[in-house]
Amino acid sequence: MGAARLAGISAATTPAIAAIVATVMSDPIGIARSPAPSVTTVRTIAQPPDPQLDQLTSREREVLAAVAKGLSNAELADELFMSNATAKTHVSHLLTEFAVRDRAQFVVVAYETGLITPGLAK
Repeated sequence: MGAARLAGISAATTPAIAAIVATVMSDPIGIARSPAPSVTTVRTIAQPPDPQLDQLTSREREVLAAVAKGLSNAELADELFMSNATAKTHVSHLLTEFAVRDRAQFVVVAYETGLITPGLAK
């Protein structure tokens, strides 16, 4: 059984992350010392930034990530310190911007653009 499988990494996991885990698992005491890539490097290797995200403001990216986590407008407003009306306006704007019908499709957009990754949406 391979090291990646022992670590619980599925075939669908990003190959770069699987390679890093396999390397660490095969050298648990750190004999083969090589600098580990930073989180930013792994993210860049795993998934380049999507050009759609470049068109959004940082606030819009926050709203999209919060909606993709499953927050309601009221929860979104509380978490991002805005009024319910402002939260609703942001969500409506993003629905139009990405040409999606509902919040479920926001989750797909957030994953496909690399805004959120499995396990990090908490």
